[in-house]
Amino acid sequence: MFPIVKINLKRLLPAVVTVLVVLLLLTGSFYNVSEQQNAVVTMFGQVLRTDTAGLYFKVPLLQQVHKVDITTHGTGIGYSVSPSGQNITNSMDGIMITKDFNLINIDFYLEYKVSDPVAYLYNSQDPEGILRNVALASIRSTVINFTVDEAMTTGKSAIQAEVKEKMVEELAEQNIGIQVVNITVQDAEPPTAEIIRAFKEVETAKQAAETNINQAHKYENQQIPAAEAEADRIVQSAEAQKATRIAEAEGQVARFNAMFEQYVLNPLITKQRMFYETLEDLLPDMKVIITDGGTQTVLPLDDFVH
Repeated sequence: MFPIVKINLKRLLPAVVTVLVVLLLLTGSFYNVSEQQNAVVTMFGQVLRTDTAGLYFKVPLLQQVHKVDITTHGTGIGYSVSPSGQNITNSMDGIMITKDFNLINIDFYLEYKVSDPVAYLYNSQDPEGILRNVALASIRSTVINFTVDEAMTTGKSAIQAEVKEKMVEELAEQNIGIQVVNITVQDAEPPTAEIIRAFKEVETAKQAAETNINQAHKYENQQIPAAEAEADRIVQSAEAQKATRIAEAEGQVARFNAMFEQYVLNPLITKQRMFYETLEDLLPDMKVIITDGGTQTVLPLDDFVH
């Protein structure tokens, strides 16, 4: 018979737990980085290092590893790919205005990869979104410098080169850890008839607005000189009336002063003369008869009056 071995579970349990904890710690202490990845190691939120392909050790529980795919990725600008593999046009991103004020539906294929894993992880919340916005801005600011014929034919290479150059400069400034590998024009064609019609309506409205503005400026230019001339005429008329009134007043003052001088020399005669002149003004048809008050016969003075 086999001997009976008694096992003390109370003593064995701590040992088993210790072995399991050690195994877990050892398992979590090593990590592998593939050829297509970089690994960013952090501790308490601070970046310690960036690891390339290989097997590495980390302090368990304290250090964390963030793996980043550094292979080249591609995305469409102006279109998207359905799950079935069919290209779906995105008119919001694909419709551009050209140098000769035409519309063009132009699609690009953008290739990019992560160049700085640390910047990619920590310098922005959505690096791919920023990349897409930079691509759209660069494309629009480039296509506007080409005519619609150039964009659809001979100008594609120049457009691609200029867009890539602008994106490289902008991404270097943004510092989101992504670099452009290549960007190519996939397709360029006139937009749909509905979009062309809407564009023409907008252009017509702009031209109508410019026409109205020009007419308003023309009316303004016509009315301002006329108003200024009328203002000058009113001012000159007022100045003339002012001069006339002053001259009349000065003449009346001179006449009064002359009369006053005569009055001082012969007060009685002057008073009588003023009296007769006043009566002549008030009663121009009155017949004048002169008498000393004691004459019985009155001689007619009509011949002398006329």
